[in-house]
Amino acid sequence: MENEQTFRASGKNLVKLAIPLIGTHLANVALGITDTVMMGWYSIPALAALVLGNAYFFVFFLFGAGFSFAVQPLVASTSSAGEITLARRYMRMGLWLSLLYAILILPLFFNAGPILIFLGQASDISGYAENYTRIVGFGLIPALWAMVFRFFLSGLHLTKVTLIITLTTVLLNIPLNYLLIFGKLGFPELGVSGAAISSVIVQIITALLITAYALWKLPEYKLLVRFFNFDKVAFLKVAKLGLPIGTSIVAEAGLFTASSIMMGWFGAVTLAAHGIALQIASVMFMIHLGLAEASTIRAGNAWGVKNLEYLKKGAKVAASCSVLFSFIAMIFLIIFGDMLVSFYVDIDDPARDQIIYIGALLLIAAALFQFVDGGQAMALGLLRGIQDTTVPMLITILSYWLVGIPSAYFFAFIIYWGSLGIWAGLGTGLGFAAALLGVRFIVLVNSDRKVTL
Repeated sequence: MENEQTFRASGKNLVKLAIPLIGTHLANVALGITDTVMMGWYSIPALAALVLGNAYFFVFFLFGAGFSFAVQPLVASTSSAGEITLARRYMRMGLWLSLLYAILILPLFFNAGPILIFLGQASDISGYAENYTRIVGFGLIPALWAMVFRFFLSGLHLTKVTLIITLTTVLLNIPLNYLLIFGKLGFPELGVSGAAISSVIVQIITALLITAYALWKLPEYKLLVRFFNFDKVAFLKVAKLGLPIGTSIVAEAGLFTASSIMMGWFGAVTLAAHGIALQIASVMFMIHLGLAEASTIRAGNAWGVKNLEYLKKGAKVAASCSVLFSFIAMIFLIIFGDMLVSFYVDIDDPARDQIIYIGALLLIAAALFQFVDGGQAMALGLLRGIQDTTVPMLITILSYWLVGIPSAYFFAFIIYWGSLGIWAGLGTGLGFAAALLGVRFIVLVNSDRKVTL
């Protein structure tokens, strides 16, 4: 009975830590939705340019975010061991790496048009999208800066403030978009460029707010003291962990991008249904991701004090929470799938019934792979907590690109499962990753030898 109560208490603590993280992810999703909806009110070409420009931006952003993800377990482990100076060094070099990366990547945002045309996009929309990327590219600097501070704070279990700041910026983004996109109250009508300016302003404000909070809340860490002093050891440590994490994130994003490309071969209606189902499924994934981040922090705490029993117990609790939520999400998507899809489709659209039918069918597939999607996210979170990132990177590339994408093509076009086959391929790739990453974690924590990272 005592063990059962301890298990439940650990589960409650994990969920309590995860809730602000989940809320932050959902708020970020809401930020993207407000941009999309308001640009859709402006014009369809502007919306297409925004979608294309955002996709271009986020590929580079997600890779650069790997350094932020690396800071989180390093801070969690060093702070739990009482090594405040080392935690500050890792955070500071995380900022260095993020800034260097953003500056080096910036020229690619000024030449996005030719790159997008080379990737098969229409020349007119690509040129319009470049107007967006030339502005929003500058936002990569404050966006990655804020990410490092966010993951530094979460490594110290300070997660509520990032949720509050993100919700504030979501609310700020709406009037800024209104003024700059549509040219209201004397502001010029800038269209897609206005959305880009709004995004950069929001990112700068986010970075300033989260930095100010961290400096006020944690004066003992002296976070920006000797900021310009290069720390070779910490720099290489963050880079060694961050580069594989960024690659893993981009590999997973690439899996879903490839699925959208293949789905487009079935026509606009099927692609529209796929996009709707994917956005609904992504909301569920944000909850998985928040739980996984919480597991990274808890595992990092245990790793820092070398408490293997606490690490194993925490992993069991995290896995149980993941399975429980996966079950709830599965039931929810199966029962309410068609209703959820219907919210996205105009009631007078002639393709409404077909889109709802296909979208609800795809959400049934999404419901069935909730367990493996949550499982691979949780396994990655736990492995990052014990600072193991290189082998997981290889596993994700293998699973997503050499298993997931070929499986999607095989199911959809070789044995003619159609659109459902593409989602079956997604589930296969995610399941393969979940199994291999889970085995990797179990082997490492039960091995007598020291893990070499």
